Amino acid sequence: MRKIIHADCDSFYASVEMRDNPSLRHKPIAVGGKPGQRGVVATCNYQAREFGVHSAMPMSQAVRICPDLVVVPTNIDKYRAESVKIHKIFTAYTTLIEPLSLDEAYLDVTHASHAGGSATLIAREIREKVRQHLGITISAGIAPNKFLAKIASDWNKPDGQFTISPDQVQTFVARLPVNKILGVGTVTARRMQDLGIYTCADLQKQSITKLNKHFGKFGTRLYDLCRGQDERPVKTQRIRKSLSVERTYERDLATRAACTDALEVLLGELENRIARADCAHRIAGRTIKVRFSDFDTTTAANIGTLINLQAYQQLFDIAWERQKKAVRLIGIGVRLNNADTDFQLSLFED
Repeated sequence: MRKIIHADCDSFYASVEMRDNPSLRHKPIAVGGKPGQRGVVATCNYQAREFGVHSAMPMSQAVRICPDLVVVPTNIDKYRAESVKIHKIFTAYTTLIEPLSLDEAYLDVTHASHAGGSATLIAREIREKVRQHLGITISAGIAPNKFLAKIASDWNKPDGQFTISPDQVQTFVARLPVNKILGVGTVTARRMQDLGIYTCADLQKQSITKLNKHFGKFGTRLYDLCRGQDERPVKTQRIRKSLSVERTYERDLATRAACTDALEVLLGELENRIARADCAHRIAGRTIKVRFSDFDTTTAANIGTLINLQAYQQLFDIAWERQKKAVRLIGIGVRLNNADTDFQLSLFED
């Protein structure tokens, strides 16, 4: 039986900014781009969330619904430095750490000797050390597997923790709404409701055959997760599967020629990122994302290893022909192959 901790900083970027500028502590703040330059919210504090502000929201909209919102520019280098300090605290307890982002990670403490081997006490110690040494708060979920630990970390946010012990798993998951399952978005949840499925207990009544019929390959995963079963190990090394760059333009790009000029700039940025990541030899496909002036978004992808303007212009033409409208955002990227595994192309994801 594993002992897994999912550690998740509370409003990480915003917390760092409030720590460094105490005058922001009692104000609604959002970290991200400027409203007048079509910036988006990277994260916001809990005061801002009370107004309905959330991550990925256009900053112009955030300012409209929260007129007193303080917008703080993103300082990714500072956040990376804080992330390194948090990671160092994690390593004092286990070497089995799977980073998910700068502010989030899984820790396998099954064989840890600290705190008498109690994952709950270890999580408490980690949270206290982060508070003392970094001046920010972190929430934690403790459970026998990654699926439940991630759900638990959100249970008592902010600055809290929640433990699901092995003997509590069945009772806990039975009452769990299906939209808490990773991968069940709005559309899938609506399809489940049409089938009379609202909780994991409802899912447990469905056969694996029926779940596969309605939800494809995800049906098998649903069959396990609704029972609280997740055998995924904590992976200490995560292999990059894609790499991309994107830009939201202050003014819409109204013509194909203007978009071609923008593609050329993006291509230079992408080539630099590929060089820094030393992954040119793993390129297996190209992707593009185009968001039009009315926020409709389309994607296109193809297989290939050449990274040049002509290749991305062909992809852009496919996307452009679908709507032929002014463009507010373009993103281009590559899909990376694992040298030791077969590759299957999938579409560009946000």
